[in-house]
Amino acid sequence: MQIVVLDGYTLNPGDMDWAPLRALGECTIYDRTAPDEIVARAATAEVVLTNKVVLSREVLARLPRLRYVGVLATGYNVVDAVAARERGIPVTNVPAYSTASVAQLVFAHLLHLANQVATHDEAVHRGLWSSSPDFCFWLTPQVELAGLALGIVGHGQIGQAVATLGRAFGMTILASTRTPRPATPEVTWVELDELFRRSDVVTLHCPLTAETKHLVNARRLALMKPSAWLINTGRGPLVDEAALAAALQAGQLAGAAVDVLSTEPPPATNSLLTAPHCVLTPHLAWATQAARRRLLNTVIANLAAWQRHAPQHVVN
Repeated sequence: MQIVVLDGYTLNPGDMDWAPLRALGECTIYDRTAPDEIVARAATAEVVLTNKVVLSREVLARLPRLRYVGVLATGYNVVDAVAARERGIPVTNVPAYSTASVAQLVFAHLLHLANQVATHDEAVHRGLWSSSPDFCFWLTPQVELAGLALGIVGHGQIGQAVATLGRAFGMTILASTRTPRPATPEVTWVELDELFRRSDVVTLHCPLTAETKHLVNARRLALMKPSAWLINTGRGPLVDEAALAAALQAGQLAGAAVDVLSTEPPPATNSLLTAPHCVLTPHLAWATQAARRRLLNTVIANLAAWQRHAPQHVVN
């Protein structure tokens, strides 16, 4: 069986072993594949694994031997799953591998916003503490999380993990989800606009759909407290980036922390790159080695299950 990995570098830049995948067939692994290289590289493949390389209907039609597509991620929008289904090609994904890692980065961002550790470390190294007339100083307000309202948009596995961490910090948990939930002592369920009004922190963990695109727009940003923060580790297009940049410029909210953007890598013209009080990280919430190892192990398990005629995690 011929297996082609179109863009394996991000998942495995060299700190993990491809050997268990190679054991399942004749395997060719490319670090990256440009759109005009896909067909030539996968023309004779029965199995194609992709992370961000797009397999459109047109591309799939030019891969006559293809029998299986594995996505090296949870989101599978890079594959035309309908076109694959029409040809009897299963498309699999990897759910829930990064839950703990994403929740951890949410709080890395939140703690940065609250305490500005890097800002104060840099100031100390510049000599500001050595020259201080007092035993301590701070350059930004130091904010205690206990008692603040953490608003979680989407309450799947990652949203629930974030809520658990929030409760550990003594935060009050507000949540909004598409599916109505019964009231619990741990979570207060609210409508989306109310969540934006009441929260001291809003964090996004809902899927990207036609309905949720630009869920965070100028109108909802205007609902937020001037002291509130927005965190997005979900999907870039959940946020109208121009509206967020304008809100930050106008002081409508205190800050934002963003790990995902509408276009990745972002063009130099992206307005968030120059917006004040906006912390940006390069889509790394999922990228701890522990999470990537779970991802690779599940990719291999998915393919092995399909080979045994017992496919798992099929999305189409």
